[in-house]
Amino acid sequence: MRTRRNSFLLAVIAVLVLAVTGTATASAAAAKRVFNSMQILFDPNSPDHFCTIGAVGTDKYDRKIAVSAGHCLADAPGQKYSDRDIPENIAPVYDRGDTGFGPIGYVRYFKDREGSMTGHPTKDYMIIELVPSVTLSSQGPYLKQTGELEVPGGQASPNALNPALDNERLLGAALNNTNELVVSGQLGVWYGRVTNNSNGVYQSWAKHQGGDSGGPAIWHVPGTEYPGQSNNFQAAGPWAGITKAVILGVPQYVYTSSANILADLRARDAAHPGTYGAGFHVTQNP
Repeated sequence: MRTRRNSFLLAVIAVLVLAVTGTATASAAAAKRVFNSMQILFDPNSPDHFCTIGAVGTDKYDRKIAVSAGHCLADAPGQKYSDRDIPENIAPVYDRGDTGFGPIGYVRYFKDREGSMTGHPTKDYMIIELVPSVTLSSQGPYLKQTGELEVPGGQASPNALNPALDNERLLGAALNNTNELVVSGQLGVWYGRVTNNSNGVYQSWAKHQGGDSGGPAIWHVPGTEYPGQSNNFQAAGPWAGITKAVILGVPQYVYTSSANILADLRARDAAHPGTYGAGFHVTQNP
């Protein structure tokens, strides 16, 4: 099912969503905090059609940036906005819990599904440029992001230039690997081993359900505490990816790696300098 979101985009119902605990005041004088796991709308009149922010930070051009899933939007017939930068403020984004604030940012890039039911295989991401007045935060309701995941010596993302950077390399998923993702969503906070890596799309036992598309996944740092009742289900680690879809597989939960997103941004910027989101770094603001 699809609903018209604006004059040129059709919103696709997202596959997942995370409930956000509390929002900033709508007062223009108050600081508006934007963080991972914030639910977002593309049309405030369609509150049930939403996606989720996976990470917030800045790009190499000092722009405030949020990352979500590309399949949350699709071109309307006769229009072509997918897979190119959108400098015009024609695709506003709202905090689902505080639409009265007005747009928290504008979509600058999204990758269309291109016929796939679960989004583009390796480039299923969206770049949102946040408005200058918002405050970035690395702390979501449950997950704190401590930077970008780096995998020295790991397999390069299929989107990477040669040589690939360490943050453009992928987690191992062989039986002798114990890499785990930690995610949070409507089912709560979950963690699970990465059982498969298909061109930078991870399968994991970390659960999610309908509505969380674009939401955050972090890497469980070995030796650190798992989320649980003793720590109020909090976890911290480097940003590892965003929620993608539920598939017909075992396990059925899949995530687009941060490596695929960062590699594609760098490659696009090399071809067209000034690309929104290029050189993205997770904010260090608490």
